Amino acid sequence: LQDIFNKKPFRPAWNYSHPTIANISFTLYAVLGVNEKTQILTTFLWLRLYWYHEFLQWDPAECGGIEKISLPVEDLWAPDIIVYEFIDEDKSQRTPYVYVNHTGRIRYDRMLRVVSSCNLGIFNFPFDVQNCSLTFGPYMHTVKDVRLGLALPIEQISENSKKYLETSGEWELVRIEGSADVLTFGIDEWDIVTFWWPDSVSFKERPILYVVNLLIPSAFLMVIDTMSFYLPPHSTDRASFKMTLLLGYTVFLLIMNDLLPSTTNGTPLIGIYFSVCLALMVISLLETVIITNILHHNSVQHSRTPGWVKKLVLKYIAKIICYRLPMAQPEPNCKMLFLFPNFLGKEQQKEPGLIKQQCSYTQDLLWISEDIRAIRSYLELHYREKEFEREWILIGSVLDSLLYRIYLLFISVYAIVISSLWCA
Repeated sequence: LQDIFNKKPFRPAWNYSHPTIANISFTLYAVLGVNEKTQILTTFLWLRLYWYHEFLQWDPAECGGIEKISLPVEDLWAPDIIVYEFIDEDKSQRTPYVYVNHTGRIRYDRMLRVVSSCNLGIFNFPFDVQNCSLTFGPYMHTVKDVRLGLALPIEQISENSKKYLETSGEWELVRIEGSADVLTFGIDEWDIVTFWWPDSVSFKERPILYVVNLLIPSAFLMVIDTMSFYLPPHSTDRASFKMTLLLGYTVFLLIMNDLLPSTTNGTPLIGIYFSVCLALMVISLLETVIITNILHHNSVQHSRTPGWVKKLVLKYIAKIICYRLPMAQPEPNCKMLFLFPNFLGKEQQKEPGLIKQQCSYTQDLLWISEDIRAIRSYLELHYREKEFEREWILIGSVLDSLLYRIYLLFISVYAIVISSLWCA
């Protein structure tokens, strides 16, 4: 064996015109990390490499029936198989030995921590499926020296990886597909085995973490904001409640910002979802401000509702949205008939004393009549203002109901669109 060890710098072939056959297979054991900002994928592989060493062949019958031995990997020639997407220092743990059988076939198993570049798509986060390529091939040896192929069928590689990756973190392996190809650069050609799109290593995140911590709380806050429309529109509690809810949603987004992926290539759909939800809450608050202004319009100006507004809102819009208008209240009858009896009868005029007493009574009745007329004027003005206020409140209620239905329609359409985009 020492003679063979001394020939380590040379490719183990009796005829150098014949290339060395090498085959690879791997098992994707874990996805260690995904950095969307730098577009880097870190995976952990169990790599298995086979090749033939034509100098290491023997007859087991002449060697005590020994068919397989282990030898130090540092003492034998090995093909320079690398991962072309590798962009970091190789910090993988080295395996010190290889197995060699009597036919000269060598099996080299090693653990490989691959830090590779990958075009990560985050638009459908957390329901996205990542398709990353892993290209295995020699660094220096061309097809004249080393021919590369698969040691196992692609289906077997995919099944083995799924079996070990199914309990590994938040990532779930979808499929592994690949093909053998020839890489041409100038006049040289290299044999490579590539796992890429459409032949790719596809994996996706298990979204339950983000659904529970992000989507469901956001949906609950939107439901609460929608139900807040059932608060009395003429009460200031609705505006205060909506402002508190908007503040709480903003704090929620600040806390959950670290869970969202960030990249300069685009914005994930979940970020758009949160932004639109925040915009809807702002629109809901603006709607409350507008309705509050309409409802309190009469408290400042005490003006009559314009006829065209009253006709448009109470006649057409109320009918379109099926709003049931309250029964019209009868106007109070403040008209009073003041009758002054003729205290001075013919018989009574004959008595001067009685006549003085009746004049005193008449003067008192005139004063009372003036007071009653003032009360009547005040009551008429009060009832007129109340009628104006009732009309403005009724118009505000109809418009509030209309905007609430539009808000519900927009939220329903938005929920359908966002769900279809995530499920596509």
